Amino acid sequence: MTSVLHWWKLAGAMGWRYVIFRVLFEVKRKSGLLRFSFPVSPDGKTWISLNEWRLSAPTFFFQSRANLTAAQSDELAGRAKRILNYEIPYFNGRWRAVSPDDWLTNPITGYQYDPSRHWTRIPDFHPVYGDIKYVWERSRFSFLQTILRYDAAYGQDSSGWVFGQIENWVDHNPINCGPNYRCSQEISLRVMNWTLALYFYRDSVALTPALFSKILFHVYWQVKHVRGNIQFSRVAVRNNHAITETLMLYTAGLLFPFFEESKDWKALGKKWFEEEIAYQIYEDGTYLQFSFNYHRVVIQLLTWAFALAEKHGETFPEVVYQRAYASLQVLMHSQDPVSGQLPNYGANDGSLFFQWNDEPFRSYRPALDALHYLITSVSAYSSGFEDRNWFGLGSGVKKFPAVFVKSGVFSFPIGGIYGFRDKDMLCWVVCPSYRSRPSQADALHLDLWYKGKNLLCDAGSYQYNTDAATVKYFMGTESHNTVMLGESDQMIKGPRFIWLAWTKSNDAGWHINHDQLIFKGVAQVYRYLGSITQKREVKIDLTQKIITIKDDVAGSALQLRQLWHVSLDYAKYMVFTSSAGTARKESVKFHSPTYGVKESCIQLEFRTFGPSIITQVRLL
Repeated sequence: MTSVLHWWKLAGAMGWRYVIFRVLFEVKRKSGLLRFSFPVSPDGKTWISLNEWRLSAPTFFFQSRANLTAAQSDELAGRAKRILNYEIPYFNGRWRAVSPDDWLTNPITGYQYDPSRHWTRIPDFHPVYGDIKYVWERSRFSFLQTILRYDAAYGQDSSGWVFGQIENWVDHNPINCGPNYRCSQEISLRVMNWTLALYFYRDSVALTPALFSKILFHVYWQVKHVRGNIQFSRVAVRNNHAITETLMLYTAGLLFPFFEESKDWKALGKKWFEEEIAYQIYEDGTYLQFSFNYHRVVIQLLTWAFALAEKHGETFPEVVYQRAYASLQVLMHSQDPVSGQLPNYGANDGSLFFQWNDEPFRSYRPALDALHYLITSVSAYSSGFEDRNWFGLGSGVKKFPAVFVKSGVFSFPIGGIYGFRDKDMLCWVVCPSYRSRPSQADALHLDLWYKGKNLLCDAGSYQYNTDAATVKYFMGTESHNTVMLGESDQMIKGPRFIWLAWTKSNDAGWHINHDQLIFKGVAQVYRYLGSITQKREVKIDLTQKIITIKDDVAGSALQLRQLWHVSLDYAKYMVFTSSAGTARKESVKFHSPTYGVKESCIQLEFRTFGPSIITQVRLL
């Protein structure tokens, strides 16, 4: 009975198509039927010799390292030397030493996965194994991009080390076995990074005929795996995973035409990629994952897709380019004008698929500039970034007018994004009415940036697989700058990444009143507790640098907790005052700038059993 009720609740949130697919998938997985579609130890095969490939390889962003250059910098040299010495920046954050030939151990728990176990028998989440993302991270091979940049900048040849790492991975990860075959997106990224290495070191003596055939054989079976399980991402997941995987199929179809299924991969991959972009990016450019980090992921995948298609004389339907351009509008308007960062909005797993620059992880400028240049033929910022060279962008391929980011208010109502910006300030509010699964319980969260500092911040994600209390804090309402009722979240936490009783936005928008800018948003929150409505009014007085926030909650007898997350030294930058009758409390909590990293912050809250709280923030 509990199981039936569980699936019934999921159907209410996710739809019956999702539920039916998941039930059938789990039946096939647990019964062992799914294993038959993903064989282990397949017979060896050769499609093309190394010499033939060197003479006839299809056009890529670059054909070899011959014409590629990169800027020398201490940052690049330092990163490359650490990687060559077997250190990896996990999730673009904390560096960890790794064993050269250990691709199966979780560095946090020490658990080593069984490489002979079929991928269908390995869980994503397990209290003993730990977070599987720590095993996947190195096996993406994104660290190769730094080595390619280093060799291009300094005239070095690390091909022996690079191909040694690829061969080592092949030797320790049997086809369709172990944790590194568990996720098709991880497989897709690995294939894309191996492809970058194959083309860059195309003429290297370290790439022997035998090694080339060995790598190609494992490329084939990894692409075949993604194709065989693509419906899981397109039905059960339907987010950036599906975009990555369909794009990889299109890429493999273009660049490896000698594989028997290449024509199928290319045609279906392109068709599905187009469908996913049109579905996942809303008409106003906001993104269905309600996450800026994942939106940047899609921006980079669009750049890859457009640039590669252009090299092959192909195009996409107009809607794909329009959604890309609309995405730029959203992200560039939501960007802090000083630091180049955006609010730590929604889920953030530290992903930055292609890092062809020395910018910090939270800087969005390189990714936005590459796509902007590609579809407008002009720079998004005062100077371009190295990314253009690696994507082979000699000129733009689709003419849109340059995105003009002006001072003043902006609204993207489908995704529920509202903000004000000028040369020093970004005041940003989210008030969504969900049409797809929410990311975090953060309705009416307010982010404030001033002179490059994130004064009122979103705490981020930390980890997806950790203890229940930590998950509740980071994914729930308490880690956001909004109102919380007692200890309750705005929605009910379902399994994994699913929320139930979704928040709904009744009304939101900006109003101009003489010298004041006023945002008003109304949301139905805590719907599982009754008919509860939260109203938030944000007044910005630019002349006095005062922001007044008024929260009204109707329909609840629980204590109102107006929450603010600020740096430990916040008193140097702003002063808080709140309405009479509210209790003030400060406590040390956490924020997570990137995945797996937890840093201290102050949680400042104002409490009342009344229906409203008014707080002023004065910038110093």
